[in-house]
Amino acid sequence: MDLTSGAAPVEADLGDAVGVDAGRVDAAPVDAGRLRRLLGDPALHWLVDRARRRLEREQLLTGPVSLSAPTPAQRVAAERLLGRSPGGGRSLTVRLDEVDAVLRRSGISPDGLAPAVVALTGPIVLLGPARDAEERVWQEAYAVIDALADQIPGLAPWADRLRGDGLVRRLAGTPAAAQGLLGQVATALSALPADPPVSLPAFAARLLGGAHALDAGTPLATLTLSGIRALTGFPDGSGAEWRREAWASAGLLRDELSSTVLTLNLRGTPALDWMADAGEPSVLTLRQLIRHPVAASAPAVRICENPAVLAAAAGAHRAGSAPLVCLQGQPSAAALALLRHLHEGGAALLYHGDFDWGGLRIASALLRRVPWQPWRYTAADYRTAAALAGPEGLPLAGRPAEAPWDPALPQALLELGVRVEEETVLDALLTDLA
Repeated sequence: MDLTSGAAPVEADLGDAVGVDAGRVDAAPVDAGRLRRLLGDPALHWLVDRARRRLEREQLLTGPVSLSAPTPAQRVAAERLLGRSPGGGRSLTVRLDEVDAVLRRSGISPDGLAPAVVALTGPIVLLGPARDAEERVWQEAYAVIDALADQIPGLAPWADRLRGDGLVRRLAGTPAAAQGLLGQVATALSALPADPPVSLPAFAARLLGGAHALDAGTPLATLTLSGIRALTGFPDGSGAEWRREAWASAGLLRDELSSTVLTLNLRGTPALDWMADAGEPSVLTLRQLIRHPVAASAPAVRICENPAVLAAAAGAHRAGSAPLVCLQGQPSAAALALLRHLHEGGAALLYHGDFDWGGLRIASALLRRVPWQPWRYTAADYRTAAALAGPEGLPLAGRPAEAPWDPALPQALLELGVRVEEETVLDALLTDLA
């Protein structure tokens, strides 16, 4: 704001914003020279600024405005303006209607303070209409995401969330930037999931104009990954490994070797057959599973959450154990690729996990991707396991989760309040695997 060089027009970005100037308030001519000498003092900038803010908000220029901890120069300038001391407290208070009266009586601004502020600082843009116009432009920027949600209904809650959580505005800054950014996000999501899986850099180069377009930390990567999670149901998390698995859930591979899955007694390739004959666990990479899919060689394959179960099965049964796949926590891209192949090959998948809220979330995440039936993993099984754990059972903690395969299971956990890890029921699981 320049109070010394006359009126400096304030430009607005929005063409339909309402401008207020001397003509709008039908002001009589303002004596610009005398006005600058009276109100153009830098020590009165705060006063003119407060008046301008009120005009922008369509408020009356009456009543007091205050300045905390004023300087001596600001006190002297206010005293000169009003012709008296405005007081000696810790703050400086000036009534705008008194300033208005001074301007009218002196003839500097016959119509008072409003045209004087316009003459000093330039036309006023009313904030209400300006904000409304800007909001309309912002909403138009989301149109491409709305169109995508119409094509993929599962993305509708995600699209609504983007409108409300402010993430796009923080990342893009302006409606124009947001429109371009969201257009790229829609381009990426409309091509997913990728089947067969492809390299993330190659996907970005082909669709988004550069191999590094989806590098971690970029606005495009942040929004696209949030859309992928809505698309695939991948659970919350953080860290580089979580991001790699989240990308892989939609068939985009940051690399093919870091994602692995632990198995026992699966057959279908020479290497797996050799390991199964020896009764030893195998670690399969995503690269192996993409290039050499494992065909179903048994009518049923059991799935566990914790490596301790698979290790115990290898130790107790060796080559005699039923085929077993271990998730080692959240289902990895490799685990999902393997289980899809087995399911498509006709194998029934039977799942067991920890009886706690984290275990239920892992099981639900897997169920959204691959069909399975519970393996000693129902409300009745939980009650039996909790009784086995006895008074030494671990207390249940965390935020409740759902269990779509058995809606009674979460209620049973809430009722008993005990978490039961797979190791507690290991004997029963080993009996099933024999």
